[in-house]
Amino acid sequence: MTQSEKPVLALAMGDPAGVGPELTAKALADPEIRAAADFVVFGDRRVLEMGARHAHVDPIIEMVTEDKLADGAVDSSGTVFVDLAHFDPAGLELGVVSEAGGASAIANFKKAIAIAASGQAGAVTFTPFNKAAMRLAHPAYEDEVVFLNEVLGFDGKASEFNILPGLWNARVTSHVPISGVAELITRAAVFESLKLTHDNLRAAGFESPRIAVAALNPHAGDGGNFGSEDSHEIAPAVADGKAAGLACDGPFPSDTVFVRAQRGDFDAVLTMYHDQGQIAMKLIGFDAGVTLLGGYPFPICTPAHGTAYDIAGEGIADLGATKNALLLAAKMAPPPETATKRTAA
Repeated sequence: MTQSEKPVLALAMGDPAGVGPELTAKALADPEIRAAADFVVFGDRRVLEMGARHAHVDPIIEMVTEDKLADGAVDSSGTVFVDLAHFDPAGLELGVVSEAGGASAIANFKKAIAIAASGQAGAVTFTPFNKAAMRLAHPAYEDEVVFLNEVLGFDGKASEFNILPGLWNARVTSHVPISGVAELITRAAVFESLKLTHDNLRAAGFESPRIAVAALNPHAGDGGNFGSEDSHEIAPAVADGKAAGLACDGPFPSDTVFVRAQRGDFDAVLTMYHDQGQIAMKLIGFDAGVTLLGGYPFPICTPAHGTAYDIAGEGIADLGATKNALLLAAKMAPPPETATKRTAA
C-alpha cells in the first residue's frame, strides 16, 4: 500500500446526515493526525466536500476511484480518498434518518473492513454511524460487533471498550436487556472479558494494566443479601485472573469503583453491563471518549458519541473524540509490513 513508515488506517465515513462528514474533513486537515498515520478513506467525495465546507477546512488529499483498487490495495503512497460515488448529497436533509444514508455508511464500513482484512491497513476507524439509518438499509443490523462477526465470519470473543485518556471501561455484556444480564454473568464469561481487557490494554501500551472489576449487585451483593452473582461468579473469576497473572481486583461496588479509577488506582474498570460503565464514562468525558472494538485481528476505533443530528452542518462539531480514536488506532495498528505479512501467512 505505502512506502511510508507510518501505520495505514482504513477510515469509513459515517452517516452523511450527521457530523461525520465534517469530522472526517477536520481529521484529514489535522496535522497531528496526518503525522500519526496514512489513511485510506472510503466514501463519496461530494459528501467529503460538503463536510469540508461546513468545517471551513481544505484537506489536501489524493482522490482515487474504486477501479484503482487492486485486491483491496491502493497503488499510492500516503493518504488517499477512495470515491465510491454512491451518495449524492444534493437532496440530503441534514439531521434526518434515511435508508440511503445508512446504506452509504454500511458500504463505506464494508470497504474499510475488507482492506484491513486483506492486510493492507492495520486498523479500521469510522466517524459516527446512526443505527436507525443502518437498520433501514440492513434490517439485521444490531450493532457493530454483530455486523463485524457477520462480515468477517468471526466466532471468537470480541467486545466494546470505552476509553478516556488514562481510563478504560470494558464490559462483560453489551446490548442486551437488563432483564437478561444476570444469567449471562458467569465465572467463565467474566474471566474471558478480563483476559480480553488485559490483552487490549497491553496492545495499547500498558505494560501491566490494573483492572478493577465492578460488582453486579448493590454493595457487591452485601454477603448474599442482594444476589449471589458477585460471590459465586465474579469473585471466582477475579481469582482466576490473578492466578493467570493479571493485575485485577474486585468485585467492587459499582457506585464507587469509578471514583477510585478516576483518581488513578486502576487503568480500567470491567463492568457487567452496558450502562453501568457508559453513564460514568460519558459523565467524566463525553467529548473525549473513544470506542474500541477489540478482539478482532485488527483494532477498530471510533468516537464514542453519536451522529449529533442537532448540530449537523453547523461546523461546530468537536474533533476531540474523533482525534483520540484515530490516534489510538495509529498506536495499536501494526506497521505496514507486519500487517502484510500477517495476511500472507
